Amino acid sequence: MEIFMTMSLLTLFFGFFCLCKLLLQRRDQSCYMLAYECYKAKEDMKLNCDSSAKIVMQNKNLGLEELRFLLKTIVSSGIGEETSCPRNIIEGRNPARADELCEMDGIIFDTLDKLFARPTSISPSQIDILVVNVSMFSPAPSLTSRIINRYKMKEDIKTFNLSGMGCSASLIAIDVVQNLFKSYKNANAIVVSTESIAPNWYCGKEKSMMLTNCLFRSGGCSMLFTNNRDLKQQAMLKLKHLVRTHIGSSDEAYDCCIQAEDESGYQGFRLTKHLTKAAALAFTMNLQVLAPKVLPLREILRYLAVSRLKSAKSQKLKADEGVGLNLKTGIEHFCIHPGGRAIIDGIGKSLGLSDYDVEPSRMALYRFGNTSAAGFWYALGYMEAKQRLKKGNRILMSGFGAGFKCSNIVWEVLKDFDDANVWKDCIESYPPKTLVNPFMEKYGWLNDEYLSFLRLDFSQLFAQL
Repeated sequence: MEIFMTMSLLTLFFGFFCLCKLLLQRRDQSCYMLAYECYKAKEDMKLNCDSSAKIVMQNKNLGLEELRFLLKTIVSSGIGEETSCPRNIIEGRNPARADELCEMDGIIFDTLDKLFARPTSISPSQIDILVVNVSMFSPAPSLTSRIINRYKMKEDIKTFNLSGMGCSASLIAIDVVQNLFKSYKNANAIVVSTESIAPNWYCGKEKSMMLTNCLFRSGGCSMLFTNNRDLKQQAMLKLKHLVRTHIGSSDEAYDCCIQAEDESGYQGFRLTKHLTKAAALAFTMNLQVLAPKVLPLREILRYLAVSRLKSAKSQKLKADEGVGLNLKTGIEHFCIHPGGRAIIDGIGKSLGLSDYDVEPSRMALYRFGNTSAAGFWYALGYMEAKQRLKKGNRILMSGFGAGFKCSNIVWEVLKDFDDANVWKDCIESYPPKTLVNPFMEKYGWLNDEYLSFLRLDFSQLFAQL
């Protein structure tokens, strides 16, 4: 009997020991965000409507039909008058290698300088992991090497360059960091997220490839992460959940968002009509995994009951009957990738979000344009500048990328936010009274039908503006 009791106690003790070890191990694998810095371009890089018109009119390949298409797209894009782009585009120059590197250095080093100047007690020599994501530019030596050389980082730093990952690349980079934190204790990581615009301006006339010129603008963000619990008190956010979905096995999804050459040999990024379908499928599949992790049991049970009722009736219920999951029962703030007005409105409608919920993404698009994978952080900065984020709140970031992929990430806010960050010079004027683009008012004559027979040299038309 004594032997049995002894063995039972030993087994219980061993089980308790293993459980404690597992809990401590999971605790050390936490991912905390300490700080982030978004890029704000200089005044001479601004691309307002007049500048856009001048650049568009310089393209001799465009006819009146293409110009009308660009006008309609720019007017309805949701982009305002304060966005920025590389100087070679504003000046109408073909990019040299120096322009490409200058663009990257300007964004990356500006954000990193500000990040290391923050009172986080983390210096460049203490960085253990460095991840850089730029989809459309991959020089040699790599961008991580340029960073290491400038800041004289240590020899055993783990570096990763992500390319071709699209607008959800910064969330994928964070997934890389999170998984590395499982193997390295008390580690510090930097994620740099931006996109190369300078060499990727489309000069052809295929409508499905012109869209990127209307939407994409200069921007970037550098973020500092750690799994060191001693630094938890300094942390802003804690990573709670991250779900990635990839449907690239479908040819239709793979081809819907792809870098290619048009029939005239001009390189650009083609967005096909299948993009919406691929995005809806990937987003739905992703939420099927994420929702049970973030929603309360009562909401899941309600959804199952309503779904069963719908199935029993064999008919569609109206949208206002609330068939879909109510993510707002588990999430307080939504950070939709500001890739375009249609993306923001589409996701907002599908999730049943209010204008207040999607306002950060709309304002990030309006003020900074589509900054690719960095766009999430401009929207987050807007929430912070408006002092919306309070301790204990949860934030959902949702984005898509070429391939085709969808990534969703949930953060927990660890302290009240009150920094105006990149928005500090303009946050008081946001949201503006109207988002109507003045482009149509000034250049509306392009829609006059009686001009359709004219063949104008548009490259010279705006030379004196």
